[in-house]
Amino acid sequence: MASLPAHKQRPKNPDADNPPDRPACSNHDYRPMNPTIRSFVLRQGRLSDAQRRACETLLPKYGVAFTHNLLDLNQIFGRSAPKILEIGFGMGESTAAIAHSHPQNDYLAIEVHTPGVGSLLNQIEKLELTNLRIIQHDAVEVLQHMLPASCLQGVHIFFPDPWPKARHHKRRLIQPALVNRLCEHLMTGGYIHAATDWENYAEQILQVLNQEPRLTNTTADYAPRPAYRPLTKFEQRGLKLGHGVWDLIFAKI
Repeated sequence: MASLPAHKQRPKNPDADNPPDRPACSNHDYRPMNPTIRSFVLRQGRLSDAQRRACETLLPKYGVAFTHNLLDLNQIFGRSAPKILEIGFGMGESTAAIAHSHPQNDYLAIEVHTPGVGSLLNQIEKLELTNLRIIQHDAVEVLQHMLPASCLQGVHIFFPDPWPKARHHKRRLIQPALVNRLCEHLMTGGYIHAATDWENYAEQILQVLNQEPRLTNTTADYAPRPAYRPLTKFEQRGLKLGHGVWDLIFAKI
């Protein structure tokens, strides 16, 4: 099976010597994330004119600037509603579709790559979505500095870069420290939903999520794809070729 396009890979962090802040109101044993290993590498992808215009004109409207201050998510969205975080939305088709189909929820989507940000901005404008905002920054730093404790109803991580070579597995996004951090921001009853088309990565994700004491699997091992997660074009092609896709949904207890 071919790897996904490299749109969720991480460069070296220049602030590696600065330890991450600990979220407030946490009594759980905190495991800091390794800031020197990232799961994306910033590359100069092709930016279309439409994407460039979207970043120039729409990002100020639908974007949230990175800051070292905690966000007031209700103020950002202008209401009190369930908040769902998505890490790494690629070109944003699924993100926009989910937000459009679930207007009762608010979605905070994180991506580092400008073409994807521009693409999703155009979809937000076209669909007139008021429940979707974008942060163009490293998700690890957003978690460390911007999100309050127990503010999220859910977390979506769909098709993160699988880093298939064994020597690169340390770069995979879903690691114990990240899951530990996400649990700090999930409210009780909230969920983490991951999906991958790499069986080896699915096995690792299952192991990592099972090892987190604050999470419980909502099903035995892998879950059926829930109706709210649309099939991507890439996924549809893979399924036609007989490739597998694995969804994992764990709830915070």
